[in-house]
Amino acid sequence: MRLSVAAFLLSALTAAPNLHAQADIANFCSKLPRPAYGALEKRAESNEWFEVYTVANGVTAIYEPFQWQEVISYLIEGEDRALLFDTGNGIEDIKAVVDRLTDKPVTVINSHSHYDHVGGNHQFGRILSVSTDFSHEMEHGLPNAVVREELSQPALCKSPPSGAKLETHVIKPYSITGTLKDGDVIDLGGRTLEILQVPGHTSDAVALLERDTGYLWIGDTYYNGPIWLFAPQTDLEAYRATMKRLVALAPTLTKLFPAHNTPVENPSVLPRVQAAFEKVVTTDLAPDSVEDGMAEFRFDGFSFIMRPDYRAITD
Repeated sequence: MRLSVAAFLLSALTAAPNLHAQADIANFCSKLPRPAYGALEKRAESNEWFEVYTVANGVTAIYEPFQWQEVISYLIEGEDRALLFDTGNGIEDIKAVVDRLTDKPVTVINSHSHYDHVGGNHQFGRILSVSTDFSHEMEHGLPNAVVREELSQPALCKSPPSGAKLETHVIKPYSITGTLKDGDVIDLGGRTLEILQVPGHTSDAVALLERDTGYLWIGDTYYNGPIWLFAPQTDLEAYRATMKRLVALAPTLTKLFPAHNTPVENPSVLPRVQAAFEKVVTTDLAPDSVEDGMAEFRFDGFSFIMRPDYRAITD
């Protein structure tokens, strides 16, 4: 099964240079720094690869701006424990940054198991996950043939300071040490986070909800940019149900924390995302562009990149 996942991902990534260009990511370096970061406190723990920002009380965004995924991982601290939501691309040492930020014991939960969110998992001893075939297959890591493009010249604004190279980059194996399910509560000491299973982008996608503050860590279900809904693990019916659930929750929310590009978004965007998705899958709306069989539908502040069967939803 490990080889089948690698093969699926390799197939999806084969067209990635064109997909990145299609989604206007190829020139992402010229857009840095993103204006949203000007309003945030940049932390002294930042280094040559990771930029670290305070985004809320006890919440730190660990951002990788110089690689085209622009991944954002989040350290969430309670009085007794800390939770790291995603571990980035695995190109540089995220644990060294986390160790500078906290001396509390750290638990990792991944928003989902795509390679750009589990790259640093191997550095941590406690990893919790929902139990799906995909999440367990990804424990084996991914070979260079699948992820080497992440260190190609178009993917980088600067060379990784460690000297990591295209020819040797892999996603290292890691071990899931505990199982999560929808409704589980993580107690960090004076701070509790609820697990929401939000399948669609992948089968194992989760969000974190802090009901006391109205904060929602939303992973790749929504972010300001091109939302990838074409991967082998994507299920459009499940994404539709997830968006319905999140829109119902939106009036109780105060902040969204996405996993790419910009770390803080207004929950009022969720009904717009839902309406845009419905328009794509239930009408004859023409895509704004089609490259390598992938259709991109652009809206204000985000877009969807989808497979040719995106009209599989009909009711």
